[in-house]
Amino acid sequence: MSSKPMFNKKKYKKKITDPMFSIITVVKNNELYLEKTILSVLNQTYKNFEYIIVDGKSKDNTLNIIKKYKNRITKWKSEKDNGIYYAFNKGLKMCSGKYICIVNSDDILKKNALKIIFKYIKKFPQADFFFGSVKKHWGILHGYNPKKIKYSWGFYSSHSTGFYLKRLSAKKIGPYNTKYKYHADYDYFYRMIVGYKMKGISTKKNEIVGIFRRGGFSSKINLRKSFFEELRIRYDNNQNIILICIIAFYKFFKHFRKIVL
Repeated sequence: MSSKPMFNKKKYKKKITDPMFSIITVVKNNELYLEKTILSVLNQTYKNFEYIIVDGKSKDNTLNIIKKYKNRITKWKSEKDNGIYYAFNKGLKMCSGKYICIVNSDDILKKNALKIIFKYIKKFPQADFFFGSVKKHWGILHGYNPKKIKYSWGFYSSHSTGFYLKRLSAKKIGPYNTKYKYHADYDYFYRMIVGYKMKGISTKKNEIVGIFRRGGFSSKINLRKSFFEELRIRYDNNQNIILICIIAFYKFFKHFRKIVL
């Protein structure tokens, strides 16, 4: 009798049908939190993913941390760039998975994150993107309301860690517009939802896929510059000028002291 192992058709079918995720982490000089981020990705219960790290030529111990896990990191590069959105674009070009997720270098991906999103992919295969619930220091960001994008940027759970996008859809949208220094992700979403009319689904509130740490890029943005860039994004995307003015007046008076002072 032959000792050759039997061919497991069911196992083989699962391997070729389960979609691969491309997870991107961009980093620069973040030796304090990067390793926890890397481990949160590598320890996913859903195993069909590639992991890509884009480093902005760090000068601290970041590169040594990356090299420590180089055998488990699919692709990585370290070179100077002009900011976080340039790094995102580099990462997008390196992806080969069916779905893309960005996990910032100071955030955590919950171990069942990809498993949760995969459940929704199976249920809604035609959806272009998915928003997972994300835990922040003051609570849980959850849900997705595309109608709110016309007057508020608070229409989704999160850009990084909680956002999963089909790579074919990402190719249609194109790269992040690097002329925006603070909110190129808003422009990206506006093109995706309003321009290309892509469809998305959110997970339930208790289906948390990631954890945000206090601080990070968004916490360092100047409110005045952020305010004007948000309006510029709406204008550049041909939103109704009257509505833009209404939004501008409302936000200006609501945050008058922070914008003016």
